[in-house]
This record gives sequence, C-alpha cells and structure tokens, in this order.
Amino acid sequence: MDIVIYIAVYSAAYLLGSIPSAVWIGKWLHGSDIREHGSGNAGAVNSVRTYGWKTGLLVLLLDVAKGMLSVSLPLIFKLAAPGSEQMTNLQVLTGSMAILGHLFPVFADFRGGKGVATIFGIVLFMQPEIALICAVVFLVTILISGIASVSSLIAVTFFPILVIFVYKTPVKSMMIFSICVAVLLFLTHRANIKRLIKGEEKRLFSLFGKK
Repeated sequence: MDIVIYIAVYSAAYLLGSIPSAVWIGKWLHGSDIREHGSGNAGAVNSVRTYGWKTGLLVLLLDVAKGMLSVSLPLIFKLAAPGSEQMTNLQVLTGSMAILGHLFPVFADFRGGKGVATIFGIVLFMQPEIALICAVVFLVTILISGIASVSSLIAVTFFPILVIFVYKTPVKSMMIFSICVAVLLFLTHRANIKRLIKGEEKRLFSLFGKK
C-alpha cells in the first residue's frame, strides 16, 4: 500500500507541474497560444511581452504556486516527519517531478516552459530564506540589465552557493538538487545565451533608457 501512495504522490506532483499556466491563460484571456508568439516559451516573461503585465503576473503566480504545492504533498500525506531528512528527500523528488511536468507537460503536448517560476516556488516552500535572497538578486539584476534571462541565470547561480557554502545544508539530496537546478536552467536558456552572445537578447524593460 505504501508504494501505491508514493506513486500517487509523485504522479500528482508531475500533473501539477504539467498545468500549462501560460498556455491556458493565453487561450482563455486572449484566444491564442503563447507558444506561437515572441520567444515561443510558455512562461511568465513571454506572457508579459505578448499579453502585458497583468497576464504575465498571473502566469507567474500560478507557476510559483504549483511549485509550492508539489513539495507540500509529502507533508499533506504525512509521508515523513516534518523537518526530517527523509521529508526533504521526498520533497526534492516531488519537486523534481513538478519541474519535469513543467518542462514536458502532458496537458500541452509536452511543450512547456523553462521552469524558473516553478523552481522558485519549490525553493520558496523548502528554503524560504534562500529563495528570497535569490529573488533579491534577480530583482537587482533585472533593474540594472532589464534582461530576464540574465537575471534568472545569475540568481540560480547563487542557489547552490547559498545551499552548500553559506547555509551549509547537511542534506545531500538538497545539495544535489541545487546543483542540478542551476545546470538545468542554463540548459533551458541555451537559446537565450546564444542571443546574449550575439547581442540580440531583448530587454523586458529599460530602466536607464537602453534598448
């Protein structure tokens, strides 16, 4: 019976991650598929560029929420003692399933987003202090550069540094997760990195008058 519960929880986490917020909201509010506009990414930043700030923020909040909810599942089903290493291990697994769902959503032809907001939701639930520091890094960087991809990559670079060297998290699964997440976001931002090298990456906004 235990294995059935675990499989159900992991499956639920994947299905939560598979909820294509940007795709569904774009179709519901604007009658179009976000993946056919802008960068083609099903995420908050492309939603802002395509549909405006209100839609983009709604997508952001929903993607963060599904990340948080996915790692709350082991607590809801009482699969381990709260705060224990086993609980962290389970949350890392359910969080990973949610990320997998976001990248390859069963509800959207397995064409998802890059995972930034969902990952932030996962970290916010598990390590709120670290998540808030990364959020500050993101905000400062985007205010200076205006480029969302640069801000995301710099912020996620801080994630494993904070987990391993600053907060010295003793749980190995969390350390491995932080490294894997950083590598993953660099991989999902390959096209952005190429555009950055060519000087073609678009700014989300321009605080200092740069184009």
